[in-house]
Amino acid sequence: MTAGDGSQPAGDRDRIVREAPAKLNLTLAVIRRRADGYHALHSVMVPLALSDTIAVSAAEAPPDANATDTRDSPDRRDTLALSGFDLPGEGDNLVLRAIALARAAVAQTWPGAPAEPPPLAAELVKRIPVAAGLGGGSSDAASALDAALEAWDTTLSIQRAVAVAAALGSDVPFFLAGGAARISGRGEFVDPLPNLKGRQPAVLLVTPRVAVSTREVFEAFSHGAKPVRTDAAQEVSERLAADMAAGLGAAALLERAAELANSNDLLPASVAVVPTLLLFRRALARLLALPVGQSGSGPTCWTLYPSLAEARKAARSVEKAIATGSLPEIGRGAPFVAVTKILARPATSPAPRAARAPEGHNVVVSKSDPSTQRHRGESGEPDRR
Repeated sequence: MTAGDGSQPAGDRDRIVREAPAKLNLTLAVIRRRADGYHALHSVMVPLALSDTIAVSAAEAPPDANATDTRDSPDRRDTLALSGFDLPGEGDNLVLRAIALARAAVAQTWPGAPAEPPPLAAELVKRIPVAAGLGGGSSDAASALDAALEAWDTTLSIQRAVAVAAALGSDVPFFLAGGAARISGRGEFVDPLPNLKGRQPAVLLVTPRVAVSTREVFEAFSHGAKPVRTDAAQEVSERLAADMAAGLGAAALLERAAELANSNDLLPASVAVVPTLLLFRRALARLLALPVGQSGSGPTCWTLYPSLAEARKAARSVEKAIATGSLPEIGRGAPFVAVTKILARPATSPAPRAARAPEGHNVVVSKSDPSTQRHRGESGEPDRR
């Protein structure tokens, strides 16, 4: 499926490739409803090795294109080729929106100014389930933003990059951190955290094929579908962030699995929206005999393991249970099952074009920035994850 007409990607030598990782909410506390309609959150999020792939290259005009300026013609549009599974709709895809906002942000400062940055041909290979609480669309947007800036040989300041990211979605700024982070506000406060010490934990993901609307989940939360103890998740989330900042080990994180699995304030609300999620999660917990958490507003369930080998063994048990019908099938088909691991921030890596904040630096989107207007984000609400 391709958005736009007429443009063809340049040679492979000009392709800029980015991996767009999934994210996992180890905790998710909903603090209060803000005056702007969003909810203030506190979450510890980590990137996963499971990723989509984004590639961009200069879009070449067709051979018979008119030599005059065709900036506004179909031949001069950004294009997007999609492949993989659970493909998002063209109109809702964040990749083209990310490229467009990046172009607007650098129009006056990129090396070719005052000419407009040229159109790009983007390719997206989807491996992360859509609307699953794993932030796939937000990660795609962050990677497209970074790749577009490299294609135009330009950069953005940390503050401007995060402002552009926040205009795309509440989860997008997290992916500029490049690793674990404490997230607050509606997602615009991103405080990078150190890697867990030791071997990074493995993660088993099981995603029922059922659509869960983030907007509906937050509405259910606002109407009373809340945990019995409303401050418990916040306490766990703040303590986890503090301990990770002080150098928490991977083994110590695994010891907290039960506590973390229960530290998502949206669990009751997601069940209010999709009641069968409760039965599914309970059946999965019985099968694995381990705590099962939920990422974001769901429906993805997660379980932590010390090693990939142990997670793969558990995945085989889940796949067998699906095949025999002992794990209830909800939604429109068999659940998505994947084994991955928490992705550590590289010790040394080149700074991305959409500049990342160093550890300990709190990145804030200015409230006066026009790009903080209401948008269709992943963590903060309006649409679906």
